[in-house]
Amino acid sequence: MRYIIYIFIVFLFGCSSFNYDDYPTNSKVNGKYYNTRECRKELSLGNDIIEDRTIDKIIVYKSKREMELYKDDTIIDTIPISLGKNPIGHKIRRGDNKTPEGQYWINRKKCSRKYYKALGISYPTSKDKREGVDAGGGIMIHAQLPWNADGKGDEYTLSKDWTQGCIAVTNKSMNKLWYGIRKGTLIIIKR
Repeated sequence: MRYIIYIFIVFLFGCSSFNYDDYPTNSKVNGKYYNTRECRKELSLGNDIIEDRTIDKIIVYKSKREMELYKDDTIIDTIPISLGKNPIGHKIRRGDNKTPEGQYWINRKKCSRKYYKALGISYPTSKDKREGVDAGGGIMIHAQLPWNADGKGDEYTLSKDWTQGCIAVTNKSMNKLWYGIRKGTLIIIKR
């Protein structure tokens, strides 16, 4: 009898585990753009969060090209990133291709025809606006262009800083972020 109970417990917990690589995907490409229908449906139904996968905080280290994901002040993952084409220093004006530095919050989720999925960053803050000539805006964490929907070009895109100031991640990493992050999640971007 003990043996049967043991097998049942192993089966129960074995089946309930969820690999971080097993997130839902909907990165279908129609021609030159991602199909956003399923993504928009997820958002409208509130199916964009997996409760036991939530992320409390993100810390980005620009110099290391890494993003650390935290839950209860414990690092749960580190993912590689790409930055703006001119990554050194804080963003001070529109078009400078710099990724901002400071403390921000995730302020929206966006299904993107161009970048698969994206998470809005609350840049510029009132402080950024005071310090910048024209601080710009629209800074996001976004995934890959449609030509790399299958991830075969990830090594190439992560070896270059290619955005206009956004933080780029792979589509696979974006799914991890997408299903773990709510609006209001803290993001700290450091040098």
